[in-house]
Amino acid sequence: QVQLVESGGDLVQPGGSLRLSCTASGSIRSITVMAWYRQAPRKQRELVASMTSGSSTNYADSVKGRFTISRDYAKNTVYLQMNSLQPEDTAVYSCYTRAVTYASMSERGYWGQGTQVTVSS
Repeated sequence: QVQLVESGGDLVQPGGSLRLSCTASGSIRSITVMAWYRQAPRKQRELVASMTSGSSTNYADSVKGRFTISRDYAKNTVYLQMNSLQPEDTAVYSCYTRAVTYASMSERGYWGQGTQVTVSS
């Protein structure tokens, strides 16, 4: 099994910044991709940003130029630097990874429990 622990969610004013962190632990053989999703009240979950093991990134159009995803491969940690936050960024942000464990030797997806980001004055 793989456990994902997120941190960094908070209440911030419009225009402010936050950095989210997510660390994967467990019997991990390899990680294919780490990503951040978000779900706002009464909306569907959406991909915010992702980064592959080859460092290819993908961003939602709504966050391009404001958010940056990065990874510390040695620590199995992914970060999401969020700048110029707006009220519409308010959501629960969840970490997602696709990983192969030594136990299963097959790739599957894992979710973190989520961290609340609230942008409000």
